[in-house]
Amino acid sequence: MTEIEIPRLQKLYNDKGITDLIDAFSYQNRLEVPKINKVVLNMGIGENVSDSKKINSAVDALELISGQKPVKTIAKKAIAGFKLREGLPVGVKVTLRKKIMYEFIDRLINIALPRVRDFRGLNNKSFDGNGNYAFGIKEHIIFPEINYESVTDIWGMDVIISTSANTDEEALALLKGFNFPFGN
Repeated sequence: MTEIEIPRLQKLYNDKGITDLIDAFSYQNRLEVPKINKVVLNMGIGENVSDSKKINSAVDALELISGQKPVKTIAKKAIAGFKLREGLPVGVKVTLRKKIMYEFIDRLINIALPRVRDFRGLNNKSFDGNGNYAFGIKEHIIFPEINYESVTDIWGMDVIISTSANTDEEALALLKGFNFPFGN
């Protein structure tokens, strides 16, 4: 019988992160300790809405990055100024949970973010007030899964990390426990 392999970051959280957070915030129970619920990756297509090849290229890129099939997001309303019709795909998104989420966060922190040009750390003020954290990446080619030669367009993407923390301070301590590179 094979043993289920636990991702490295999840093991770090279970072994060290929970006890550190209990000490810092004096929780009464281990179930009170905040955890990361999900990670949402979002890529907007921009002016390339009418070109289906560009949308399929974005879908393929996000699938390589996340390891999961993304969903196309469609326009809810027509906007004439942007040459946008109702029902056209305007972006792609994917929601990561459990094992895939921890493996993505590990690759993001240790491989992708250090490859960002002039990287000075993440902004520690990008919390929403409810313990969720969001930041943007200007170039999707920082991920090692993307082959530079096959890239025709460079896409930006949003990364939203949803936590069960009640306050931003708890969420910041949680993410620092995962070794997120926060700047000043």
